[in-house]
Amino acid sequence: MARRYTSNLTYDDVTPEHQFLNRRQIMAGAGGLLGAGLIGGTAQAQDALEPNTWEEITTYNNYYEFGTGKSDPSENAHTLTTSPWAVEIDGLVDNPGTYSMEDILSEVEIEERIYRFRCVEAWSMVVPWNGFELADLLNRVGVQSGATHVAFETANRPDEMPGVRVPVLAWPYREGLRLDEAMHPLTMMATGIYGRDIPNQNGAPMRLVVPWKYGFKSIKSIVRITLTDEEPPTSWNMANAREYGFYSNVNPNVPHRRWSQADERRIGGGLFARRQPTLMFNGYEEEVAAMYEGMDLETNY
Repeated sequence: MARRYTSNLTYDDVTPEHQFLNRRQIMAGAGGLLGAGLIGGTAQAQDALEPNTWEEITTYNNYYEFGTGKSDPSENAHTLTTSPWAVEIDGLVDNPGTYSMEDILSEVEIEERIYRFRCVEAWSMVVPWNGFELADLLNRVGVQSGATHVAFETANRPDEMPGVRVPVLAWPYREGLRLDEAMHPLTMMATGIYGRDIPNQNGAPMRLVVPWKYGFKSIKSIVRITLTDEEPPTSWNMANAREYGFYSNVNPNVPHRRWSQADERRIGGGLFARRQPTLMFNGYEEEVAAMYEGMDLETNY
């Protein structure tokens, strides 16, 4: 079992954006964890991460419920009603029920983490998230001993999400993790970016963030979490299992069936910026590789 990371940071500790852009990072993905001395690594990793701008992060999105173009979510997502919001938590848990966002947030500690974000389309960003560890929520509802996986569902509201009127995928959007992946201290439920509430186009009011997996695993606008004893169906795997495996770990050695994953284009790098090599597990290999020991990663992609 991976070691658990804890933090005393709250919203009161979050650096304002204008200061954030000019400071040495207090917590940069794995680098921040390293700074806390809880997971090994190098200090250089912390200094290497510089976040993308607010505009880049909020206007270049994949969120097909609002359209398949990169700018569609920022143009259309204002129609989504995010308050009030509730999340149904069911399956193999001791305390199933429908939890309001206010109830969920009342029992967790919000902190800031800067994570690399790598899309399967071979572009990347660095994002300063605010949120809490998913393990905190799962421990609160009480995971029963038979649970092995966690399933997630996104809201499905045709009146507010125009993209779901088009059968690009089988709606609602579904994702899933193995239980040990869900309980890993790097796995977050994000509620903000740059210290602000998370914008609708980025998954308001609450989304999953799994930094060592391709971005489509980080499901947005979650309305249901189910603990189960079997691998749950996931939307892209259901649409094309040959191209989108259940695990979807960032792996430069396993190409997508139609394009390489060996390198990536950093959003905001400019037209003439050189592509950069993609890191194994998106740079979080030291923290997460042990969960996949003994697995054939070309088969379990």
